[in-house]
Amino acid sequence: MSFKYATVLTGSIATGKSSASQILSALGLAIIDADSIAHQVLNEQHDAIATLFGDTLVANEKVDRKALGNIVFVDEAKRKQLEALLHPLIYEKIAQHSSQLDTLQKPYLIDIPLFFEGNRYPIKKSLVVHTTEELQLQRLMQRNDYNKEEALSRMATQISIDKKCKMGDYVIDNSGTLAQLEHECQRVKDEIVKDFR
Repeated sequence: MSFKYATVLTGSIATGKSSASQILSALGLAIIDADSIAHQVLNEQHDAIATLFGDTLVANEKVDRKALGNIVFVDEAKRKQLEALLHPLIYEKIAQHSSQLDTLQKPYLIDIPLFFEGNRYPIKKSLVVHTTEELQLQRLMQRNDYNKEEALSRMATQISIDKKCKMGDYVIDNSGTLAQLEHECQRVKDEIVKDFR
């Protein structure tokens, strides 16, 4: 049985999930990173990607994720096609890692960016990393070198961060300084550990 001791770590694009994840990991929580598993699976499926979306997206058995993103973020049918290919394979790998961590009988996190959108994982507890939509937009434009329109279109593919906060069991506010984020991470880590006792 997978996911018994799991809490999902989620948020929205550019809310600071990676920063929170690094701090929570340093505080001693094991973390399964769905994104890195997804990248691995994507490259393993390079032949299928070339067939579905064109062989210009693949070089040296690696998929050009940015070019693929440009296709699937503007075409919902193609995005669904990609998800149908990748998500069962990603799920299988995450479930395997989860089963291994469950044997330790300690709480751990699974970093799943689109947890609420996908509704695929039978995990009861979720932790949402939150920031204001203004900060989210600003960070996304800065981080990915997007113009405002590109950034807003990426944000529009996800449930709003405010709605996710209402759906989550724990919330980390990442609208302030790094010191404030560290304090928030410590607070939530203590809550999670207490709740799994």
